[in-house]
Amino acid sequence: MHDGKTTAGATAADTASVEAEPLSHGLKQRHLTMLGLGGVIGAGLFVGSGAGIAVAGPGIVVSYLIAGAIAMLVMRMLGEMSSAMPASGSFSVHAERALGRWAGFSVGWLYWFLLVVVLAVEATGAAQIAHGWVPGMPQWAWVLVFMVVFTVANLAAVKNFGEFEFWFATLKVGAIVLFLALGLLAVFGVLPDTDPVGFANLTGQGGFLPNGWDGVVSGVLAVIFAFGGLEVVTIAAAESDDPVRAVGRAVRSAVWRILFFYVGSMLVIVTLLPWTSMRPGHSPYVAVLDSIGVPGAGQIMNVVVFVALLSALNANLYGSSRMVFSLAERGEAPKGLLTASGGGVPRRAVLASVAFGFVSVLLNLKWPDSVFLYMLNAVGAVLLFVWGLIAVSQLRLRRRIEREAPERLTLRMWAFPWLTWAALAAMAAVLVLMLFDDGARPQVLWSAGATGAVLVVAFVREWRARAAAEPAGGADRPSGR
Repeated sequence: MHDGKTTAGATAADTASVEAEPLSHGLKQRHLTMLGLGGVIGAGLFVGSGAGIAVAGPGIVVSYLIAGAIAMLVMRMLGEMSSAMPASGSFSVHAERALGRWAGFSVGWLYWFLLVVVLAVEATGAAQIAHGWVPGMPQWAWVLVFMVVFTVANLAAVKNFGEFEFWFATLKVGAIVLFLALGLLAVFGVLPDTDPVGFANLTGQGGFLPNGWDGVVSGVLAVIFAFGGLEVVTIAAAESDDPVRAVGRAVRSAVWRILFFYVGSMLVIVTLLPWTSMRPGHSPYVAVLDSIGVPGAGQIMNVVVFVALLSALNANLYGSSRMVFSLAERGEAPKGLLTASGGGVPRRAVLASVAFGFVSVLLNLKWPDSVFLYMLNAVGAVLLFVWGLIAVSQLRLRRRIEREAPERLTLRMWAFPWLTWAALAAMAAVLVLMLFDDGARPQVLWSAGATGAVLVVAFVREWRARAAAEPAGGADRPSGR
């Protein structure tokens, strides 16, 4: 799978054969299923959704439907490729097979950079909550504790990561289900001291679309990045007992349920409360629980958000270590990162990822409004670039797999190629809209700069590899081994 011939010119044998991953196979189906469900249920939903409601009103339901539909299409594409060719590098390997080494190098390093920077936000956010509970322990000490705990867990065995994520995701999914149940009971006036609310909050205060379709579009920009994190399940699938079946099952179960959780939650919130009461930075979930008389709603949600942040930290550390390990396998990262434990854990890749994560955390604690802000802006729109390359890769690989190894298409993209093109057009539209949004424009420009820098490095490496091969008279491209 990682033989360096994973390029746009891959042979039929390359496409048809899937080498066993050298990593452990300690993840079970239940781990992947819950990772797929819980991977995107985080602080972006529990807290960040308030900003979306503030700009879109009840129309946030439509915003989540649009953003969720894009994420679902991307996951279906990724699931198709990953079930046909499972690999710890996932979409980086697929991009290399479809477009060439430059694409695998670029998308792999961009995604690694995205994960280790966002990891700092999660560690800092969790530390702020913990510091509020135990003020005597400084925030930086909490960060250190979290980083050490999850580093040790990821160094020990992949099943530790799987168990952590299984229980984290179970708590998050349970919290969403309980919220939906309580919310529906409140909507119909079944709970004590509640009356049926009807549709007054959906049609009052300016109507269902108080800010028109412009508000819905602004809502999409505010919430689409909350769906980031689904990709990790296809990276993790390579370390399961049966990667081909496991990734297909995880993707199928995740996309519909996640859309239900997100859209269902938003519908309950805007039905129970006037959208004008929402404030960015304040959890609408807390507001709903307070309104229906749940005691200690704020602290309950603090616990849920705390778990969500730790879950995301754990998943990002795992995903970043496997991505950089895959890059090293293909000669796109230092070979020293290939060292693995007897249990199949890429320990140096874990340590390299957590080391940069520590640097990011320090920058976030010391210069949150300057140096770290620039780094965060530099990865702000990278997720859309990654999703775009996933779609382009799927367009190229689908035809090749149909021609060379059709039996591997156990999970197929819907209405290919039309929905793939539709997803690409939607992602391009989101990027264009971000350019015209004063708040989002810096993210697009900084992310474009970071992407351009990585592409320059990738093409220089490609040029040097070709130049080195020519004197030897080799028409074949060097393997990178």
